[in-house]
Amino acid sequence: MVAHRKRWWAWIALLPALLTTDVRAAETSVSLSLDYEIDGRAAPFLLPFDKGYYKAEGLNVAIEPASGSLETIERVASGSYEMGLADINALIKFRDTKRDAPIKAIFMLYNRPPFAVIGRKSRGVSQPKDLEGKILGAPAADGAYAQWPIFARVNNIDVSKVKIEIVSFPVREPMLAAGQVDAITGLSYFSYIDLKDKGVPVDDIAVLLMADYGVELYGNAIIVNSKFADEQPESPSRLQGAFMRGLKETVKQPAMAIGSVLKRNADARKDVELERLTMAIRENIITPEVKANGYGEIDEQRFNRALEQMTLAYKFKAAKPKLEDIFDPSFLPPAAVRKYN
Repeated sequence: MVAHRKRWWAWIALLPALLTTDVRAAETSVSLSLDYEIDGRAAPFLLPFDKGYYKAEGLNVAIEPASGSLETIERVASGSYEMGLADINALIKFRDTKRDAPIKAIFMLYNRPPFAVIGRKSRGVSQPKDLEGKILGAPAADGAYAQWPIFARVNNIDVSKVKIEIVSFPVREPMLAAGQVDAITGLSYFSYIDLKDKGVPVDDIAVLLMADYGVELYGNAIIVNSKFADEQPESPSRLQGAFMRGLKETVKQPAMAIGSVLKRNADARKDVELERLTMAIRENIITPEVKANGYGEIDEQRFNRALEQMTLAYKFKAAKPKLEDIFDPSFLPPAAVRKYN
C-alpha cells in the first residue's frame, strides 16, 4: 500500500513538468523580421513577450532586426522568416519583378507612411514650393526619395528649379545640420530626432510629411510567407491577435511599452525612443481612417489611387496589381477587436 502511495505522489510531482513539456511541444515557432533595428517603434511587437500574449496564443516567436524593408521582404519571400514588417510600397515593387514570390501583406500598421522632406526654416524651407531654388540632399536608395516625383507633382513643384544632391545615409542629417543642403528626404521619426541630437533648434526644423501634402501611399505592413500561411493558417491569425493586444496597449501607454524596447536594446535612450514611438503613433498609426475603420485594413479606393501615384515614380513591368494580389485580409483579427478605442 505504501509503495503504491509513493508511486502515486511521484506521478503528481512529475505532472507540472509533463504539462509544461506538452505545452512547449504544441507551440508553433514563428520568426518575424522587423524592418530595422530594435527601436521605439518595435514596442507593439515586443510588449506581447513581456505580457505573455504570444505564449497564450501557443506561439514561440523570435523577432530579429533587419537593415531595411527590402531585406525583410527577401527574408520572408525566401521562407527563412515566416513573417515580417516592411514597407508595402517596396513589397508592391518586389512583387512586380517577382510575380510568383510567396509573400503578401496581412495587416496595415502604418496607415500613413513616414516619408518626408525635412527642411530648415532658417534656409527658407517651410512649405513644398519653398524647395524651388534650393538644394535637396537625398540618398539614392532612400525610400522617401523614391517618392520625390510624386511629392513634387502633387505639390506643383518645378523640379528643374530644385538641385538634387545625392548623398550617403550617414552624412544626410549632418549636411543639413551644417547648412550644406537646404533640405533632405528621409523618414520623419529618424531624421527629425537625429537633427535635434545634432543641435538643430526644434523651431528651425520643418518636417513636410508627404502624407500631409497629397501623397496617398500606405506605409509599413505585417507580411507573411504564403506557403507558411497555407500550411499553418491559424498561426498568422494568432500572432496578429497577440500583436493587436500589444498594439492597443502601446497606443494607450507608450511610456509603459517603451520598457520592452529598453530591455532588448542596451544602447537605446528612453527619451529618444519614446519620442520616436509617439511620433509613429501620432503620424503613422492613428489616423482618421483608422479611427473610423479600425486597425489593419486597406481601403481599396485609396489603394488604387496610391497605385496611380506610384506610376509617377515607378514604371510597372506588368499590369498594375490589384489589392488582392498584395493584401490578404483573411488573417485579420475580428473587426470588434481591431476597433480603435
